[in-house]
Order: sequence, then C-alpha cells, then structure tokens
Amino acid sequence: MKYVDEFRDGAMARRIAERLAAEVQPGRRYSFMEFCGGHTHAIARYGITELLPPGLRMIHGPGCPVCVLPIGRIDQAIHLALARRAIVCTYGDTMRVPASGALSLMKAKARGADIRMVYSAADALKVARENPGREVVFFAIGFETTTPPTALVIRRAAAEGAKNFSVLCCHVLTPSAITHILESAEVREYGTVPIDGFVGPAHVSIVIGSQPYEHFAEEYGKPVVIAGFEPLDVMQAIWMLVRQVNEGRAEVENEFVRAVTPAGNRVAQALVAEVFELRERFEWRGLGEVPYSALKIRAAFAAFDAERRFGLDYRGVPDHKQCECGAILRGVKRPTDCRLFGTVCTPENPMGSCMVSSEGACAAHYSYGRFRDIAVVSEAAAATAAAD
Repeated sequence: MKYVDEFRDGAMARRIAERLAAEVQPGRRYSFMEFCGGHTHAIARYGITELLPPGLRMIHGPGCPVCVLPIGRIDQAIHLALARRAIVCTYGDTMRVPASGALSLMKAKARGADIRMVYSAADALKVARENPGREVVFFAIGFETTTPPTALVIRRAAAEGAKNFSVLCCHVLTPSAITHILESAEVREYGTVPIDGFVGPAHVSIVIGSQPYEHFAEEYGKPVVIAGFEPLDVMQAIWMLVRQVNEGRAEVENEFVRAVTPAGNRVAQALVAEVFELRERFEWRGLGEVPYSALKIRAAFAAFDAERRFGLDYRGVPDHKQCECGAILRGVKRPTDCRLFGTVCTPENPMGSCMVSSEGACAAHYSYGRFRDIAVVSEAAAATAAAD
C-alpha cells in the first residue's frame, strides 16, 4: 500500500472482520488495551468497534499526554504566568485542561496572563529571542514522540546563551505506565480490568523502537502488536493479538513495519539522554504516582529548568469529585459511565482532561460514538416494549 485511502478501504476492513470472527473462539472473552490516544480516536472515528465480534473488547488506556497531565502541573504553569509574570508557551490542547480554582491556561490568559499557543518548542525559543526582557517558559508535555524536539531546543538555547528561556518539563514515558497498569497495587486498589494484550503506540515506537515492549511479553505474558493509526492498521493488529492469544503466545509483533524498527531512532534517543534523566516519581492523572515514568532536565542544563529557576514545589490536586477521567484512563469505566459526560462535560466545556484533547476517550466518543449510543438505547427500549 502507498496511499492513505488504501488503509481506509471499507471492503478490506470487512474482510479482516470476517477473519477475526472466524478466529475468535466461542465462549472466550478477549480484552485488549490500545494505549495510544491516536488509536482510541481511530477506533471511534471509523466505527471499528462495530466490526469486532462479540466477546472482544477494546479498552482505552492512558495514552493521551494531555489526558494524563495532573492538575498540579497545570497549576504550576498558571502560577508562572499570573504570579511570576512569565510568558508561558505551550501546545493548543494543553490550554484547555481544567486546573484548580475553575481555571485553565486559557482562562488565565483571559485574566491577563501572557500565555501563548505554539506549534513547537522551537516557536517558544523564538518568543524568547523576541522578548529579551521577559522570562519565557515552554510548558513541555508529551510522550517519547515530542521529547526529542524539546531536548534539541534546550541544547540550542544553551548554545545561544538564551538567559531568559526555560522549560517546565512534563515529558512522560510509555513503558513505565504500562508496567504500572499491570502490577501496581495502587491501581488495582482503584479497580482494573483483565488485559490480554496491548496495541502498541505508533509514533512513540518510531522513536523508541519495538524492543522496549519485549519486557511485557516475557515477564507478564502479554502480547504486544505495534500498529499504525489507520483503521486497517488497527484491525490487523487486533487480529494478530487474537491469534497470539489463541496460540498461547506472548510476543512483540510489529504491524507498523513501514515506520517502526526494533531499535528505533538512535539519534533521537541519544539527544534525549544527553539533555534529560529519569525522575524518581511523577504523578499521572488516573494512575497516581508512577515510579521512573517521567523525565527531568539534567544538571548540565539546569539554567533552562523552570522548576529550579523559579523554585517550584509540586503539590498534587484531586480531580473533580464527579469526574470519572481517572477510571476511564485505567480502562475501568467507559465515557458513558460518567454522569457528567455529554451534559455538563462537553468539548466546549470540559470538566476533565479526557474531554479536552481530540485523542481523549471522552472527546472521541462524544464526536463519533454518542449517536450510536442513542440508537442502541432506542433499540433496547423497543425490544422491551415489544416484550411487554
């Protein structure tokens, strides 16, 4: 295949669905977690759930970097903008994540804070060059995909001697979160669901390769299939997982061979290792504190670390009491299990992080799934009426 429409061929999707239905063993239940928010979006957008056979469930994982960003980190960025009068630059979705005191970065901007949306870390450094008399902070979030550009910009700022530029680093790591889901007593205490295998992330795996996932196959006996973001990619990956489960195998397979290699991007990995090191602990929304799951800026680049420069202390803040984002990120609940979903909480007025990003499970279901829910409820009501 060479063109994107070939990866969205409906007839081919139906043929894969038929093969899936033939492979699924009667009476057996399969539960697979798609970790990446891009896969969650594809599953909702292209109606993949409707093509899956009964007994096969896809679980939405914590693979959206905006969704797992804890309130306390957003509060830090707002503090820098409002109290310390810094120019804070960040990505668009981050602007709308709810924080403490009914605030968000967007609402803080409306109160007069100088908060700017940028498309890259390089844009933030450009803002620092253009405003030499102001402190400029790049609020950096994301998984392994967006970490190399941040590292490159920190190294460039050091080379330029940019004295007014720093980074509030909230980059997190995929494998650590998967490990936490599988073994953490804290997560199990909150509730969990059985997971038979994982659809591995696409863009993350381009950077880190497929080798880091071998640990989950070998130690936990969980198969992993790395998949691209197109609907046929996802369908094929699910089929590959079903075959592994049926055959009693637990291996790392790569469906996304057109972009992912076993070793990943060595140049990007070396750049990240030069600028960043592991944090001992980091809070994830929905997962709590996860050991060695995030990065901090090395001492050699301490001048560009906003936490050190401004003496920031982190304080965790609980989510809205009625918001179910934490349970949804762990796969324990679905978006429709939340009482706020689609009424109080919408993409225009998000109460939780899962409704903010287009990759969030709630936002994806709101955009593509809620009309299907209405049809299902109507059919159930009609069946009940007919029985009466």
